[in-house]
Amino acid sequence: MPAVRPERPAGTRWWRLRRNPLRRRSYLVEAWLLLVVWTLALAAAVAAGIGAAGAIERDSAALRAERHSVQAVLTKDAESGTSSVDGIGDARAWATVRWTAADGTRHTGVTRVSGASKAGSTTRIWLDPQDRLVPEPAGAGQARFQAVVLGTLAGVTVAGAVLLVGSGMCALLDRRRLVQWDTEWARADRQWGGKTH
Repeated sequence: MPAVRPERPAGTRWWRLRRNPLRRRSYLVEAWLLLVVWTLALAAAVAAGIGAAGAIERDSAALRAERHSVQAVLTKDAESGTSSVDGIGDARAWATVRWTAADGTRHTGVTRVSGASKAGSTTRIWLDPQDRLVPEPAGAGQARFQAVVLGTLAGVTVAGAVLLVGSGMCALLDRRRLVQWDTEWARADRQWGGKTH
């Protein structure tokens, strides 16, 4: 025999907002507080998510604009003992490279190259405006993915903080109601001839 679920009484969904002789003012305050908190959490989550995602995309675009790539020559074989697999699937290793800056000066530095690279082979490296070695900037698609992930994380974090504050305020209202009930029960007990502790 299937289990019978008890039906919710009609009209209990918005009970805090309906007129009722037993409804306390704190229930109405709590209803409006919940409405404001959920609305604020939604708005803050959207604003924080869009703001964080936009900042990350702008930062990535600025990095792509200021960094430039040049060809460099390996001065030694890539150190295969330190190779690892990065996110794009090919083995990478550290190697010393030499390149010529735009002003004609020669520079050397250490960067990650393909693990099978030998001395004398060429590789593409990335430089900042001061001709220092820097990591390759994220591509547009990778930057967009990072923006979506971090924007979502920012939105969820902000919404969670707002909901946590709202739940703390509701807990304070509950505590205040319990104190009021204790006081009223003590008064009723005295009126009916009972003893209060």
